[in-house]
Amino acid sequence: MEDSSSAIPERFDIDIVRREDLKTKLGMTGKDSRPETVVRILASDNGRTWGYVAVDNTVRGPSLGGVRMVPDATLEEVCILARAMTFKNAAASLPLGGGKSILSGDPGFYAAHPALKKELMRAFAEALWPVSDYIPGPDMGTDEQDMQTLYDAFTELNGGPHHGRGGIGRPAEKGGLPIDDWGLTAHGLFCAAIAAEEYEREFRVEGSRVIVQGFGNVGSHAASKLHAAGAKIVGASDIHAALYHSDGLNMDELLAIRKEPTGLAGYSGPTESRFGPQELDNLLNIPCDVIVPAARPGVIGSHNADLIRTKIILQGANSPVDETAEVHLEKEKGIACLTDFIVNAGGVIACSAELAMDTDGEFRQRIRAQADSGRAYLETLIRDTVTANVREIYDRLGAAKDRARTWRDAALALARERLKAPADAE
Repeated sequence: MEDSSSAIPERFDIDIVRREDLKTKLGMTGKDSRPETVVRILASDNGRTWGYVAVDNTVRGPSLGGVRMVPDATLEEVCILARAMTFKNAAASLPLGGGKSILSGDPGFYAAHPALKKELMRAFAEALWPVSDYIPGPDMGTDEQDMQTLYDAFTELNGGPHHGRGGIGRPAEKGGLPIDDWGLTAHGLFCAAIAAEEYEREFRVEGSRVIVQGFGNVGSHAASKLHAAGAKIVGASDIHAALYHSDGLNMDELLAIRKEPTGLAGYSGPTESRFGPQELDNLLNIPCDVIVPAARPGVIGSHNADLIRTKIILQGANSPVDETAEVHLEKEKGIACLTDFIVNAGGVIACSAELAMDTDGEFRQRIRAQADSGRAYLETLIRDTVTANVREIYDRLGAAKDRARTWRDAALALARERLKAPADAE
C-alpha cells in the first residue's frame, strides 16, 4: 500500500471486506479462521485505501485492540494481529474480544507534524464510530495523545463522555491510565521472566544477558525492569541502529536518546558491534540468555532460526516468531519461546481497567482515590494474571504425554478453553 503521510482527506469512508475476499486473498476458508468483520478505510474523495479494521471475535465482549501505524499496512497483518488479540484477551480472562486496526503512514513523519496526525486521527475516529464492536487503544506508531483525539471525537458523536468506545490509554490528566509511561506491557514481560525461573533450571534473571529488539515503549521499559533486577542489557536496537557490548550497554544513555531523531544511532558508549538500518536483524544472531523481540511480526523465522542462540525468547511484540520456527527452536534447540499473547498482556489488562473506569463511576473513583492513581493495583493485577498463566502453561507441558507440544500449543489450548464461554459465565 502506498504510504499516505500527507494530503489527509476531509473524510474517510468504510467498506466491508467480503468474506469471499478473505477466503481467496488470505486463504481463510473455515468459519473459525475468519474474523467476524473486516472493514477497509477509504479516502472519500478518491477511494484510496488508508487502512483496515478487523473485529476478530466478540464471544467474550466487544473487541479491543490497538491502532497500529506503519508505512505498509496490509489486510493480512490486521487479521493476524486481531486474532492474536482474541487469544490475548481470552487467556487473560478479560470481558473482551479481539480486534485490531492499521493505518498506513510514516510514524516519523507524523511525530514531526502533530497537527496533521491529530487531523488524521480525528477523521479515523469518525470512520470508526459505526464499527460499534471495536474499541481502539494505542499500538506501534500511536500514543496516548492519539487515543485522546479518538476519545474526544467519540464523545462528540455520542453526545457525552463515558461512552465505553475508546480510545483507551489516554493521558492520566484526562482520565486515562498512562500505560506506556508506566511500562505496563513491559511489566507483564518482566513478571513472565521471573515466573520462568521456577521452570528453566539454568535461567535466572539476575546475571542474564539480554538483547532487546525494538527499543520503544515496550522494549525500553522491559530492558529497564530486567536491568534493575540484575540483568545485563548487552544488545538493543531500533529502526536506526543495533548495538552490542558483552559487558552491557549504558542504560541511562539508551533511555535518554531513544526518542531523539537519530534514536540509538546516537549512542556514544563503547560497543563491540554496531549494525545499520539494513543489518539490524544481525543483532539477534549474537549469543545471549534472553531475546526480547518488541517490534514487528515475523522477525524470527525460517530465515534465521538456526542462528538464534539464547535460552528464552520473551515475545514482547505480537507474532514476532514464526510458528514453524517456534517448533524448531523449542524441540531442536531447547529454547523456550514464551508466547506473545500470554506474556505481553499487561497493556491490554490495563486497557480493560481503563475501559471499566470510563463506564463505571464507582470503580473510577476507587482507583483515582489511591495515592499512586492505581499503578500498584494494576501492576499487581498484571503480575498475578501473567504469572498464573505462565505457571499454568509450564505445568501443562510438564504433565503432557505428547512431548511434541510447544509453549504456543499449550497457550492456545488455554485461550480456546476460556474463549468457549462469555466472560460472565466464568
